[in-house]
Amino acid sequence: MSENAPELQLPDLGTTRALRLTIRNVVALNLSYFGIEFVVALAIGSVALFADSVDFLEDGAVNILILAGLGFSASRRAKLGMLLAAIILVPALATLWTAWHNYTAGLVPNPVALSIAGLGAFVVNFVCARMLAPFRTVGGSLTRAAFLSARNDVIANVAIVAAGLLTAATSSGWPDLIVGLGIAALNAGAAHEVFEAARAEHTAARP
Repeated sequence: MSENAPELQLPDLGTTRALRLTIRNVVALNLSYFGIEFVVALAIGSVALFADSVDFLEDGAVNILILAGLGFSASRRAKLGMLLAAIILVPALATLWTAWHNYTAGLVPNPVALSIAGLGAFVVNFVCARMLAPFRTVGGSLTRAAFLSARNDVIANVAIVAAGLLTAATSSGWPDLIVGLGIAALNAGAAHEVFEAARAEHTAARP
Protein backbone atom coordinates (compact mmCIF):
# COMPACT_ATOMS: atom_id res chain seq x y z
CA MET A 1 0.00 0.00 0.00
CA SER A 2 1.27 3.46 -0.88
CA GLU A 3 2.58 5.38 2.11
CA ASN A 4 0.83 8.59 0.99
CA ALA A 5 -2.47 6.94 0.04
CA PRO A 6 -5.54 7.84 2.10
CA GLU A 7 -6.86 5.20 4.46
CA LEU A 8 -9.96 3.49 3.08
CA GLN A 9 -13.04 3.67 5.25
CA LEU A 10 -15.23 0.69 4.43
CA PRO A 11 -18.80 0.74 5.80
CA ASP A 12 -19.82 -1.94 8.28
CA LEU A 13 -22.97 -4.00 7.73
CA GLY A 14 -25.28 -1.61 9.60
CA THR A 15 -23.89 1.42 7.79
CA THR A 16 -24.18 -0.34 4.44
CA ARG A 17 -27.86 -1.07 5.02
CA ALA A 18 -28.52 2.54 5.99
CA LEU A 19 -26.55 3.75 2.98
CA ARG A 20 -28.50 1.49 0.61
CA LEU A 21 -31.82 2.83 1.93
CA THR A 22 -30.60 6.40 1.66
CA ILE A 23 -29.39 5.96 -1.92
CA ARG A 24 -32.68 4.31 -2.95
CA ASN A 25 -34.54 7.35 -1.63
CA VAL A 26 -32.13 9.70 -3.40
CA VAL A 27 -32.64 7.82 -6.68
CA ALA A 28 -36.42 8.12 -6.36
CA LEU A 29 -36.21 11.87 -5.69
CA ASN A 30 -33.76 12.49 -8.55
CA LEU A 31 -35.71 10.58 -11.19
CA SER A 32 -39.03 12.08 -10.11
CA TYR A 33 -37.85 15.67 -10.34
CA PHE A 34 -35.95 14.98 -13.56
CA GLY A 35 -39.29 14.39 -15.30
CA ILE A 36 -40.81 17.57 -13.87
CA GLU A 37 -37.88 19.84 -14.64
CA PHE A 38 -37.23 18.39 -18.11
CA VAL A 39 -40.82 19.08 -19.19
CA VAL A 40 -40.63 22.65 -17.86
CA ALA A 41 -37.24 23.21 -19.54
CA LEU A 42 -38.59 22.15 -22.92
CA ALA A 43 -41.78 24.18 -22.46
CA ILE A 44 -40.01 27.48 -21.70
CA GLY A 45 -36.73 26.92 -23.58
CA SER A 46 -34.40 27.22 -20.57
CA VAL A 47 -30.74 26.22 -20.83
CA ALA A 48 -30.29 26.27 -17.06
CA LEU A 49 -33.30 24.03 -16.40
CA PHE A 50 -32.33 21.69 -19.21
CA ALA A 51 -28.83 21.33 -17.75
CA ASP A 52 -30.22 20.78 -14.28
CA SER A 53 -32.84 18.26 -15.42
CA VAL A 54 -30.24 16.19 -17.25
CA ASP A 55 -28.16 16.47 -14.10
CA PHE A 56 -31.02 14.95 -12.08
CA LEU A 57 -31.09 12.03 -14.53
CA GLU A 58 -27.32 11.67 -14.27
CA ASP A 59 -27.51 11.72 -10.47
CA GLY A 60 -30.12 8.96 -10.55
CA ALA A 61 -27.87 6.85 -12.79
CA VAL A 62 -24.84 7.50 -10.60
CA ASN A 63 -26.67 6.41 -7.47
CA ILE A 64 -28.00 3.27 -9.15
CA LEU A 65 -24.40 2.38 -10.03
CA ILE A 66 -23.40 3.09 -6.45
CA LEU A 67 -26.00 0.62 -5.20
CA ALA A 68 -24.54 -1.98 -7.54
CA GLY A 69 -20.99 -1.22 -6.41
CA LEU A 70 -21.34 -1.23 -2.62
CA GLY A 71 -20.40 -4.89 -2.45
CA PHE A 72 -17.36 -4.46 -4.69
CA SER A 73 -13.75 -4.65 -3.58
CA ALA A 74 -11.86 -1.37 -3.07
CA SER A 75 -10.14 -1.78 -6.43
CA ARG A 76 -13.39 -2.38 -8.33
CA ARG A 77 -15.07 0.50 -6.51
CA ALA A 78 -12.22 2.76 -7.60
CA LYS A 79 -12.66 1.71 -11.24
CA LEU A 80 -16.39 2.34 -11.00
CA GLY A 81 -15.63 5.74 -9.48
CA MET A 82 -13.60 6.61 -12.58
CA LEU A 83 -16.56 5.59 -14.75
CA LEU A 84 -18.85 7.83 -12.68
CA ALA A 85 -16.48 10.74 -13.24
CA ALA A 86 -17.06 10.33 -16.98
CA ILE A 87 -20.83 10.09 -16.49
CA ILE A 88 -20.87 13.36 -14.55
CA LEU A 89 -19.53 15.11 -17.67
CA VAL A 90 -22.59 14.15 -19.74
CA PRO A 91 -24.84 17.02 -18.53
CA ALA A 92 -22.03 19.48 -19.23
CA LEU A 93 -21.79 18.38 -22.86
CA ALA A 94 -25.58 18.41 -23.31
CA THR A 95 -25.71 21.92 -21.86
CA LEU A 96 -23.16 23.26 -24.33
CA TRP A 97 -25.28 22.10 -27.26
CA THR A 98 -28.47 23.53 -25.76
CA ALA A 99 -26.78 26.85 -24.95
CA TRP A 100 -25.59 27.23 -28.52
CA HIS A 101 -29.06 26.44 -29.87
CA ASN A 102 -30.76 28.98 -27.57
CA TYR A 103 -28.13 31.63 -28.25
CA THR A 104 -28.53 31.39 -32.02
CA ALA A 105 -32.34 31.35 -31.70
CA GLY A 106 -32.43 34.24 -29.23
CA LEU A 107 -34.76 32.41 -26.84
CA VAL A 108 -35.75 34.03 -23.52
CA PRO A 109 -37.32 31.62 -20.98
CA ASN A 110 -40.35 32.46 -18.88
CA PRO A 111 -38.83 33.94 -15.69
CA VAL A 112 -41.61 32.86 -13.31
CA ALA A 113 -41.53 29.23 -14.43
CA LEU A 114 -37.72 29.32 -14.36
CA SER A 115 -37.60 30.54 -10.76
CA ILE A 116 -40.31 28.19 -9.48
CA ALA A 117 -38.72 25.14 -11.10
CA GLY A 118 -35.32 26.18 -9.77
CA LEU A 119 -36.72 26.57 -6.27
CA GLY A 120 -38.27 23.10 -6.43
CA ALA A 121 -34.96 21.65 -7.57
CA PHE A 122 -33.21 23.43 -4.70
CA VAL A 123 -35.50 21.74 -2.17
CA VAL A 124 -35.01 18.29 -3.70
CA ASN A 125 -31.22 18.59 -3.91
CA PHE A 126 -30.93 20.08 -0.43
CA VAL A 127 -32.82 17.09 0.98
CA CYS A 128 -30.59 14.69 -0.99
CA ALA A 129 -27.40 16.42 0.18
CA ARG A 130 -28.53 16.27 3.82
CA MET A 131 -29.37 12.58 3.45
CA LEU A 132 -25.99 11.76 1.88
CA ALA A 133 -23.79 13.96 4.11
CA PRO A 134 -23.33 11.35 6.90
CA PHE A 135 -22.05 8.83 4.35
CA ARG A 136 -19.68 11.00 2.31
CA THR A 137 -16.56 9.52 3.97
CA VAL A 138 -17.58 5.87 3.70
CA GLY A 139 -17.65 3.70 0.61
CA GLY A 140 -14.79 5.57 -1.04
CA SER A 141 -15.19 7.44 -4.33
CA LEU A 142 -18.71 6.12 -4.93
CA THR A 143 -20.44 7.88 -2.04
CA ARG A 144 -18.18 10.88 -2.59
CA ALA A 145 -19.58 11.09 -6.13
CA ALA A 146 -23.16 11.09 -4.85
CA PHE A 147 -22.53 13.73 -2.19
CA LEU A 148 -20.57 16.03 -4.49
CA SER A 149 -23.30 15.89 -7.12
CA ALA A 150 -26.02 16.77 -4.61
CA ARG A 151 -23.92 19.54 -3.02
CA ASN A 152 -23.08 21.14 -6.35
CA ASP A 153 -26.70 20.94 -7.46
CA VAL A 154 -27.83 22.94 -4.42
CA ILE A 155 -25.44 25.72 -5.44
CA ALA A 156 -26.63 25.53 -9.04
CA ASN A 157 -30.29 25.77 -8.03
CA VAL A 158 -29.70 29.01 -6.11
CA ALA A 159 -28.20 30.39 -9.31
CA ILE A 160 -31.22 29.22 -11.34
CA VAL A 161 -33.61 31.11 -9.07
CA ALA A 162 -31.40 34.20 -9.41
CA ALA A 163 -31.39 33.76 -13.19
CA GLY A 164 -35.18 33.78 -13.18
CA LEU A 165 -35.24 37.05 -11.25
CA LEU A 166 -32.66 38.62 -13.56
CA THR A 167 -34.53 37.42 -16.63
CA ALA A 168 -37.68 39.10 -15.32
CA ALA A 169 -35.75 42.33 -14.72
CA THR A 170 -33.88 42.42 -18.03
CA SER A 171 -36.04 40.41 -20.48
CA SER A 172 -32.77 38.86 -21.64
CA GLY A 173 -31.77 35.26 -22.22
CA TRP A 174 -28.22 35.88 -20.97
CA PRO A 175 -28.83 35.07 -17.26
CA ASP A 176 -30.23 31.66 -18.24
CA LEU A 177 -27.34 31.00 -20.61
CA ILE A 178 -24.69 32.02 -18.07
CA VAL A 179 -26.19 29.89 -15.28
CA GLY A 180 -26.55 26.93 -17.62
CA LEU A 181 -22.89 27.14 -18.58
CA GLY A 182 -22.00 27.56 -14.90
CA ILE A 183 -23.79 24.29 -14.10
CA ALA A 184 -21.75 22.63 -16.83
CA ALA A 185 -18.56 23.96 -15.21
CA LEU A 186 -19.67 22.65 -11.78
CA ASN A 187 -20.21 19.20 -13.24
CA ALA A 188 -16.78 19.27 -14.84
CA GLY A 189 -15.21 20.19 -11.49
CA ALA A 190 -17.10 17.42 -9.70
CA ALA A 191 -15.98 14.93 -12.33
CA HIS A 192 -12.35 15.91 -11.71
CA GLU A 193 -12.73 15.53 -7.91
CA VAL A 194 -14.36 12.12 -8.23
CA PHE A 195 -11.70 10.92 -10.68
CA GLU A 196 -8.89 12.03 -8.37
CA ALA A 197 -10.56 10.33 -5.37
CA ALA A 198 -11.02 7.14 -7.38
CA ARG A 199 -7.42 7.18 -8.58
CA ALA A 200 -6.16 7.63 -5.02
CA GLU A 201 -8.40 4.79 -3.87
CA HIS A 202 -7.09 2.55 -6.64
CA THR A 203 -3.52 3.31 -5.58
CA ALA A 204 -4.33 2.63 -1.91
CA ALA A 205 -5.89 -0.73 -2.82
CA ARG A 206 -2.70 -2.03 -4.42
CA PRO A 207 -0.89 -4.68 -2.36
